[in-house]
Amino acid sequence: MPEGHSHAAAPATDRPTLVAYLESGCKPASDWRIGTEHEKFAYCLKDGRPLEYEGERGIRSILESLTQRGWTPELEGGLPIALTAADGCSITLEPAGQLELSGAQRKTLHETCGETDRHLSQVKEVAGEFGIGFLGIGYQPKWPMAAMPWMPKARYGIMREYMPKRGNLGIEMMKGTCTIQVNLDFDTEATMAQMFRIGLALQPVATALFANSPFREGDISGFLSYRSHVWTDTDPDRCGTLPFVFEDGFGFERYVDYMLDVPMYFVYRDGRYIDVAGQSFRDFMAGRLPDLPGVYPTLADWENHLTTVFPEVRMKRYLEMRGADGGPWKRICALPALWVGLLYDTTARDAAWDLIKGWTEAERDELRHAVPRLALKTPFRKGTVRDLALQVLEIAREGLSRHMRENGTGLDEAKFLNPLFEIAESDFTPAEDLLAAFNHRWHGSVDPVFHEYAY
Repeated sequence: MPEGHSHAAAPATDRPTLVAYLESGCKPASDWRIGTEHEKFAYCLKDGRPLEYEGERGIRSILESLTQRGWTPELEGGLPIALTAADGCSITLEPAGQLELSGAQRKTLHETCGETDRHLSQVKEVAGEFGIGFLGIGYQPKWPMAAMPWMPKARYGIMREYMPKRGNLGIEMMKGTCTIQVNLDFDTEATMAQMFRIGLALQPVATALFANSPFREGDISGFLSYRSHVWTDTDPDRCGTLPFVFEDGFGFERYVDYMLDVPMYFVYRDGRYIDVAGQSFRDFMAGRLPDLPGVYPTLADWENHLTTVFPEVRMKRYLEMRGADGGPWKRICALPALWVGLLYDTTARDAAWDLIKGWTEAERDELRHAVPRLALKTPFRKGTVRDLALQVLEIAREGLSRHMRENGTGLDEAKFLNPLFEIAESDFTPAEDLLAAFNHRWHGSVDPVFHEYAY
């Protein structure tokens, strides 16, 4: 579900309008869709170095090659910085050239997985032509941030200057991380609130199952999901587990109030990004931005502002589940399977709510901060996160089985959970698999990851 600037002229100068915008995302369960996004690092196969934007093997060349395969370029300053397709998919650039597929809104997991397969087959074909590789992993395993390029997107330039002012790892977040994400619909405010709470409480379970970033600058980081750890020290104004979501009365109005308290990054006008970092959207609504006096926001400005927060679950006119590391081909389909199984079936959603409703804020906080280091082996109550993961996966499996969406061979969507069951049952995360290779057959080097784990 890509970002955009639709209905740009509609004014957004009062709180009820902002609330109504979020509320307009409500749709009947029969119309619920699945949007899957996944990021990957691009690099030169010869030496593993990240790709610059320009050059014979640069990111620009890759984008231009994809335009010859049916994609339409989007330009900024005359340069291609994104691609769109007629079916609603888009390819966008993260700050250091990570390529992201923002999938279209699909009816079933079979469709969203087919979309992933087609995309990865295409970029693998392009990679073969250029002598490059794509790696699905949560954090850049070898190169320091200074060795990684910046893409020519003006919004990233604004964020780059602002990030070090709030938190210590914001630049690492921008340049060093990759994720898989799933976007989900809701039918009512009450359903949204229940989904949001379940998503926040159980996001550490997803982080543990998908933990796949144990390296930093060519060595062991001490974390199984260093990507997840990075988010704990990025920007406290716009990250975290949002305790207010669990308060009585939470709904669209409360989320709007939260967003109005988050400092802005930019305003987009006449094809350019204007730096207003640290300024107030409330002042913007009153026409009192210091750099834009007398200028008022539109709904496009509100849409953009909604993209500048990074909690573990984020709301636009749908909910984004954001806790998973990037990973290999087969695990991309597993993340939407997990959350669709938990949240798109009423019985499963109620079971997930029963599982987490008694947790305290301190327990949720404990999980969020311990899981990046310990993943499935994180102690929790009388067991571990692995025990919790097995319960969650069983609820999701039953939810998908009741969903009754079969493919052409009669298999339902529960099959997409199999990689996660393998991880939970073995109590061995992808990160631990990488560490075992590092300590044995790779002889203390991360270099083989760029060949063994390439798409």
